[in-house]
Amino acid sequence: MDIYTVICTRNKQLSTVTQKLLTYMYACKAEVILIIGAKSIFYAYEKAIQHIKPKNDDIVIFCHDDIEIRTPPEVFVEKLKSSFTNRTAFVGVAGTTHLSQDAVWWNWNIHSQGKHRGRVFHVAKKGDMLFNHNIYATEYGPEGNVVVLDGLFLAARGEFLNSFNFTKPTYFEGEWDFYDIHYTHTAYMMGFINRAIIIDIVHHSSGELVGRDSWHQNQQAFIRTASLPVELKES
Repeated sequence: MDIYTVICTRNKQLSTVTQKLLTYMYACKAEVILIIGAKSIFYAYEKAIQHIKPKNDDIVIFCHDDIEIRTPPEVFVEKLKSSFTNRTAFVGVAGTTHLSQDAVWWNWNIHSQGKHRGRVFHVAKKGDMLFNHNIYATEYGPEGNVVVLDGLFLAARGEFLNSFNFTKPTYFEGEWDFYDIHYTHTAYMMGFINRAIIIDIVHHSSGELVGRDSWHQNQQAFIRTASLPVELKES
């Protein structure tokens, strides 16, 4: 079994966070596919899989370039390996068992209470003290199966990836938005399992890109094509 990590970044000059992420992945004995200046995350992920040609038991990680993983590498690898079954599509760190009408997985509304899964640490100017003075935890919920996962960290085995279509849907206008909801929702509707697990990931982002026009365009396109809401059906 081999581990691969696919990371898209916009700048040739890598940030300190990205450099630290690469060092971490090397410590995990993962082969890193660093894609610089891609015009589309859909295209980048599709081409990465074609390049890797993963074996059935290989694990491919797709993650943002602004995350920091603080789980010890050997613990991280074992946790990841043990999280897959023959029916698993994607494994991530945050998601929900109930995708509401607005297709925004992290919304805390009456329908989503107790439905979210996973945990992510965030950087803020002010917040609860945990790892250092500006890191706080967003506790979404316990580990478990979900309908969709957030794209800051996704992992899948080669057996699934080699049969999955990463091509951007024609109804999406934006090249970087809603790919995670589309991928994981599609896998769920195909009868696969998505699962949120607990590992220590710090997301060095405030999520400001959610406000851009292309995000809203893809959100509305997804809502028009998906049958929402979607509720997890445990087998």
